[in-house]
Amino acid sequence: MSSSWRVVSSVIAGAEKAFSRCCRPTLMRAYSRTASLGQGVPGSVWKLGRLNHIAIAVPDMEKATSLYRDVLGATVSDKVPLPEHGVYTVFVELGNTKLELLHPLGEKSPIAGFLQKNKSGGMHHICIEVDNINAAISDLKAKNIRTLSAEPRIGAHGKPVMFLHPKDCDGVLVELEEA
Repeated sequence: MSSSWRVVSSVIAGAEKAFSRCCRPTLMRAYSRTASLGQGVPGSVWKLGRLNHIAIAVPDMEKATSLYRDVLGATVSDKVPLPEHGVYTVFVELGNTKLELLHPLGEKSPIAGFLQKNKSGGMHHICIEVDNINAAISDLKAKNIRTLSAEPRIGAHGKPVMFLHPKDCDGVLVELEEA
């Protein structure tokens, strides 16, 4: 197994571990390759959906993009600046999910801080779709899950997103994105 595939396998294993710990009852019912937003906690006003992407912070965007495009043969997007989030993004298509490569944009970028602590880069967050982000946030706050901002923001896909505090999700930064 090549080192690149070991990295991807490690990221997927980390996401599966996070799924098994964060929001367990909802997640275990919803996690399926074929299930979409039709499952969730009975009586809940929102539903957990599919894994949208796994985000990886990279110190060299061109090198990382080349790895996935030229070495592994994946389809990759153009590099897109998102100044409101302080990042450049590139999406790597992987069949039914994606990798999001993140690189700092500006000195106040949260990715710059992450890369100062993790010089080689690494898994930054996982993104899970929800059918109603406002209902999900309200419900999760009632269950003592903290968010990193007061209100959802528009994410890289042009949809509302909210990040859950990693200390409440077993050390994993979880992004919720409205489907």
